[in-house]
Amino acid sequence: MRNILMTVMLLVVVIVLFNTIIAKDTTGTSSQIESQGNAANTKIGALVP
Repeated sequence: MRNILMTVMLLVVVIVLFNTIIAKDTTGTSSQIESQGNAANTKIGALVP
């Protein structure tokens, strides 16, 4: 029973960390990657006539 409880608690911590670090709306890693990708696409589009 203790092992199951520890596993569940660890999963909750991982989910909370994922939501605060990766999936945050404006400052999360995924939004930063998307904005950098959009900037790179714009620069590449400007190079190709």
